[in-house]
Amino acid sequence: MSHDQQDAVARRLEQGLKDRWYALCPSSFIREKPVSLDRLGTNLAVWRGTDGKVHALEDRCPHRGAKLSQGTILNDTLKCPYHGVEVRCDGVATSVPASPGCKLEGSRSTFNYHVMEAADTLFVYNASKPVDAPPPFHLPPELGDDTRFSRFLCYVEWKCDYRYVLDNVLDPMHGTFLHKQSHSMFQGGTQMKFGIEATETGFLFAKEGQRDVNFDWSEFADTGGQWVKLEIPYPKTGGPGGGFIIIGMVTPISPQLCGVYFWRVRKVAPGWERDTWRFLYRDRLEARHWHVLEQDRVLLEDLAPDASEHEHLYDHDMGVVRLRRVMRNMAQEQVDAEKAAG
Repeated sequence: MSHDQQDAVARRLEQGLKDRWYALCPSSFIREKPVSLDRLGTNLAVWRGTDGKVHALEDRCPHRGAKLSQGTILNDTLKCPYHGVEVRCDGVATSVPASPGCKLEGSRSTFNYHVMEAADTLFVYNASKPVDAPPPFHLPPELGDDTRFSRFLCYVEWKCDYRYVLDNVLDPMHGTFLHKQSHSMFQGGTQMKFGIEATETGFLFAKEGQRDVNFDWSEFADTGGQWVKLEIPYPKTGGPGGGFIIIGMVTPISPQLCGVYFWRVRKVAPGWERDTWRFLYRDRLEARHWHVLEQDRVLLEDLAPDASEHEHLYDHDMGVVRLRRVMRNMAQEQVDAEKAAG
């Protein structure tokens, strides 16, 4: 592989894979006015039309490069504040008031991004080229089935490479040490063997001979977008419902900043059981979970940007190794395909 290809693969991994769905922002971020967001190596203008649907364009007017996010919403269209050029959500410049009929008018001159809304979150399709209809993103059932599961979205921005956050989730052993004082992770062995099991959409990395004791397993899946999952057993004092499930997605904002999404979920029936669990979470458990997240944040933000180049990995790190290999192979395939296509 040439140095240029190596650099291209490294940039792709740093900025995020193409042709995959990523979490863009919590739904509550987009209200009456357009918002400018840096994500996935580009700057996006995101807005909610008068019909409630969310749209995203490259945040650059095709005329002179002014930010479309500073403009006016005309339902599925943004009107640039600089010279009034109107750009529709599909990237077509529909009106050039100062020069009607010019070649810009009617041209698809702005990159457009497809957005879907689910689980209190907006997701963006990071297309390598404009597409009229993106492939589906199959969310894990815990985020799509409101009759069986109850969830809370936790969104934070951490000052580290987004891949460090993914590595952290695919490392169940760190819970035994870093989170030893947690009310749900104080038990379990400190010397464990692990195994990797392939799934239809990814793989499961789990401790051998220990389940439902600590942070005992984690799952990586790619179902149109990439997500990770783990489950932590809960004592009876945690209220009704099954184990405490965490679904995670991470989106690069810049090389040293990422958006971290953790949906905290329990399988609990509607009615008094769900009401009890949600009350206990807000009243007692949420602060404890933020404390655990803060432990992760402090450690990951203090890792050197080149920490992964100086590691000495061992058996507990097989999940991290598998994840990195999957990500690198996907980036390599994308770069090779783009090179072959010219």
